[in-house]
Amino acid sequence: MTSRPERPPGADPLTGGGPPSAGDPPTARRPFDVAVVGAGPAGLAAAVTAAAGGRSVLLLDAGERPGGQFWRHPAPGAGGADAPDEARGHHDWARFAALRRALRRHAAEGRLAYRPGRQVWLLTREENAFRIESTPAHGTAVTDADADADDRVALARSLVLCPGGADRQLPVPGWTLPGVLAAGGAQALWKGQRTLAGRRAVVAGTGPFLLPVATGLAEAGARVVGVWEAGSPLGWARHLPAVARVPGKAAEGARYAAALARHRVPYATRTVVVEVLGEDRVRAVRRARLDADGRLTPGDEVVPVDLVALGWGFTPSLELPLQLGAATRLDVDGSLVVAVDEEQRTDVPGLWVAGEATGVGGAALGVAEGTLAGLSAAGRPTASRAGRRLRARVAAHRAFARAMHLAHPVPAGWSGWLRDDTVVCRCEEVDVATVRAAHDNLAADDARTVKMLTRAGMGWCQGRVCGFATALLAARHAGRAPAAPDLHATATRPLAFPVPLAELAEPAELAEVGEPAEVGEPAEVGEPAEVGEPAEVAQDRAPLAGEEDGGPG
Repeated sequence: MTSRPERPPGADPLTGGGPPSAGDPPTARRPFDVAVVGAGPAGLAAAVTAAAGGRSVLLLDAGERPGGQFWRHPAPGAGGADAPDEARGHHDWARFAALRRALRRHAAEGRLAYRPGRQVWLLTREENAFRIESTPAHGTAVTDADADADDRVALARSLVLCPGGADRQLPVPGWTLPGVLAAGGAQALWKGQRTLAGRRAVVAGTGPFLLPVATGLAEAGARVVGVWEAGSPLGWARHLPAVARVPGKAAEGARYAAALARHRVPYATRTVVVEVLGEDRVRAVRRARLDADGRLTPGDEVVPVDLVALGWGFTPSLELPLQLGAATRLDVDGSLVVAVDEEQRTDVPGLWVAGEATGVGGAALGVAEGTLAGLSAAGRPTASRAGRRLRARVAAHRAFARAMHLAHPVPAGWSGWLRDDTVVCRCEEVDVATVRAAHDNLAADDARTVKMLTRAGMGWCQGRVCGFATALLAARHAGRAPAAPDLHATATRPLAFPVPLAELAEPAELAEVGEPAEVGEPAEVGEPAEVGEPAEVAQDRAPLAGEEDGGPG
């Protein structure tokens, strides 16, 4: 096997264009002390916290740049310099800048090895360590250089998973037309590529995330004809104590409301898209109103648009935690999430999970959870005053997240806008009638059986887009509420992500990792929460195809 060619001298190791950082391992084959998967808000916080504690840390992320979906930003310019407008359209950029500086510092000082562009697809537990197998994130064929041991396989004594999540989608007639995107996908195109998918847009669904998406599109130059919220602001009235615990959230919401008013974007409640119209692409949408019970009322209206951004919350990415057998629970928003203790530990020894995978709650919560996980995984004390403050912050943001989910549920009558020919599974082209027939004719009364009989969720996305809706429809036809086993069936995957056959055919060697003793004394980092308290409402996540968030930590 040939060695990886050296990068040009002087380039930034974090961009993938420079020489190996000082954190690159020398010769001895030993596990890293801590490996972190995902470089979104939670993963960045976990990695820099563990490195500050003097541990050897490996950070793997599918993205080419740190920040995950929440802090997605353009590629560096000439010479590896950060893009001059990279902060444009972002909330709480100062927090990310501080975490990125810490990441670069720890990499330069040899505490941390950062591996961008690596998709972790398989985790196994060996006798005293976790085995982590990854592949190039963007489908590159495996070559001798790509297969270098330090990238393909690594060992770690402790593992922190921060996989984030993806936009939750509900099917609607016409949603397969070009011009229909997940809300996070429309936002990601602008943040990462400075590209608008359309000029006349509607943003619809439910939850606070609709506000930053609409604001970003309007500020980028799109004409946003409306933000259509399926719920009602009155849903927050029963949860004001939880809102008061995180006052920055209300302030952020007010800023978005002011921005929408400045761009003259109307905001309508109890309003949904019930059909997308067009032949070769989106030409218009049909909108309708919901009653107080979330069911359709008579009458509708056609509104011309060329971009439809739909968002119904987020679905945590659980492929990797489930590979290791981590216990799960059903969250208040109907999502399956990983069960953790107050230090983000799972019931699997040596495994921590932080961010959206433990319950969708936003970047501020992700940073706090990641910091706690990094402290605990590195063996640093969490019973200190700073640790207590972190746990209090997590509790406050968790309470807010619970209030948010209860105030913005999926409408009870959402299936009322479906037709027999409405596609549920886009990859395998499984429609509503096929899902119903599986129940009526073949006694399929759970999501797993529906999947086996109809192939819903067996395509390229492996249920990341259709899994939630399929589980809801299966439960509805069975006359019951969705249960954890329904969602577990759509979230479990033997391989976390598609990999080239060459990856499976060629045996991989273990990473070359330096002696932990070479790392030196713990860095002086002060309080674990030193990067400040952000105020944020929502999180950015993957496009409709269900990319990994890396984590909407």
